[in-house]
Amino acid sequence: MDVLSEVLAICRSEHAVTARFSLSEPWGLSSDGVPGAMIRLARRASYWLEIEGMPPMRIEPGDLVMMRPGVPHRLVSAPGARTTPFADMIARHARGPRDENPLVFEHGGGGEMTEMFSAQIWFSAYCRHVVLSVLPPFIRMREADLPMAGVLGQTMQGLVEETLERRAGWRLSAARMGELLLVNLLRAHLPARNRESGGWLRGLGDPNIARALMAMHRAPGQAWSVATLAGEAGLSRTRFAERFKDLVGVTPISYLTAHRMAVAAQAMEAGTMPLVRIAEDAGYESGKEFSRAFSRWSGLSPSAYLRQEASRRAGVTMAPAGKPPG
Repeated sequence: MDVLSEVLAICRSEHAVTARFSLSEPWGLSSDGVPGAMIRLARRASYWLEIEGMPPMRIEPGDLVMMRPGVPHRLVSAPGARTTPFADMIARHARGPRDENPLVFEHGGGGEMTEMFSAQIWFSAYCRHVVLSVLPPFIRMREADLPMAGVLGQTMQGLVEETLERRAGWRLSAARMGELLLVNLLRAHLPARNRESGGWLRGLGDPNIARALMAMHRAPGQAWSVATLAGEAGLSRTRFAERFKDLVGVTPISYLTAHRMAVAAQAMEAGTMPLVRIAEDAGYESGKEFSRAFSRWSGLSPSAYLRQEASRRAGVTMAPAGKPPG
């Protein structure tokens, strides 16, 4: 049973922008958070990651780090170092429209060098609402602990260097690499963290609840009830409902509704199906019934949601819509 694959099956990387920074001590860069997930890899020298409310963390060369969208943070050669906003460096060195082309720059005081490779990845609606929203501010895959980290690091570095040449297909290659990196970072994160996490992440650690989650993800439009989901889980109705809420944090039907809405949001953003078809696939008999459910989930009508997402993609707002399933 591979529930993680079921959850991630419809996650898509829509767009990715890569970068390579040559940073010489002393140096510091600050970010107010970015609209996409940010994955970074350093070579040569270590650096420090600072996030408000957390102690500074030393990141070793070869470690992969993924920052959740919208998390303010600082990258520095030593704790407390003065920083320059990433936005200033981007404005100074970007070629063409922002977040469209690979970025290269040098920064710092001329001392020991850190080579930084990064990929900012914009994921599809389902991935944003269901996966990224329940993750901690950052995930770290240590090269010293996991051989796969070294393999992925080499692959990511090669990808970044190749995109700087802008050879045919570089945009698609970068986007697909984003999906591969996300899957493997989550694989590394879950065994150690699912007991500490909430939502579906914690539910994956329980085989019975995981079977019910898989059933909902495979057929979200099916007329599920607590009783039929309990049958999938192999538990009594009462025991299933209690265990599901204890682990996932919401009732099974609340989770199912949120899952359906996230799937629908992805279909709406894709723009390839009429709303009535999206409603049917989500298990609703009419567009009006679906619209009411979607408004309760997101706080916006389907049309207002799409306008907000269009603004977000244009960089006008980074406010998230909707609630993750659990």
